[in-house]
Amino acid sequence: MKAFRPTSAGVRFKTVSDFAEITKGSPEKALTEKLVSSGGRNDHGHITSRFRGAGHKRRYRIIDFVREKLDIPAKVVGVEYDPNRSANIALLAYVDGEKRYIIAPEGLVVGQMILSSNKGVDIKIGNAMPISEIPVGTNVHNIELRPGGGGKIARSAGTYAQLMAKENGYALLKMPSGDLRRVLLTCRATVGSTGNRDHENLSIGKAGRKRWMGRRGHVRGTVMNPVDHPHGGGHGRDHGGRHPVTPWGQPCKGFKTRNNKRTDKFTIKEKTVK
Repeated sequence: MKAFRPTSAGVRFKTVSDFAEITKGSPEKALTEKLVSSGGRNDHGHITSRFRGAGHKRRYRIIDFVREKLDIPAKVVGVEYDPNRSANIALLAYVDGEKRYIIAPEGLVVGQMILSSNKGVDIKIGNAMPISEIPVGTNVHNIELRPGGGGKIARSAGTYAQLMAKENGYALLKMPSGDLRRVLLTCRATVGSTGNRDHENLSIGKAGRKRWMGRRGHVRGTVMNPVDHPHGGGHGRDHGGRHPVTPWGQPCKGFKTRNNKRTDKFTIKEKTVK
């Protein structure tokens, strides 16, 4: 992390990453595509996602979440910054000449050879394989929820899931949230945790930096009018005498919003809320 001398109010609490892991600047152009900003508006021009707009122009990096190039060694060419996610990304050069991006795991170094396979390979950071081939107790990331569907779990900076057990064709994973969840042993995962662990310690420092990220100012519901929010209106700092809710009337604190009975059977134990 890098802090600054308080030469102005905007940098007094500002911190940025020192980008020590980054080894490559400009992205691989063939692995990027244009990204159009909607400003939170739909095809009618109406705002459907509030407090979004502007932001710095950026291109999307095409990431290989599936890792389907099997048994072909790849060399880590560089580690890059990705403006579209909190984790860094790594550029791989396969021995057959193809290049791809993956999520950069913690401890991955330039020049390292990594492999993706459906058989058991070395339990080495960056190697991808079915969970059935990974020893119990290993930390993994970029985990599939269905075979061949690509990694969906533990992709953001500094996250991982721990393989707790294997039984009856399922693996028991301790998720980053603390939940225990069953995942098919034929699903694939990557060994190690994602890099850029210090991302959670960043201090934005000023509102303008959020604008660069495409986030507009966000105000409390109590300072709005009744037409704009259930908390709006009143005299002075009137809180309205009701439990806090969203602009659409849904309770904010402690209200269960999960509604997916199809996958309930895979969750063994939910995290305990203190």
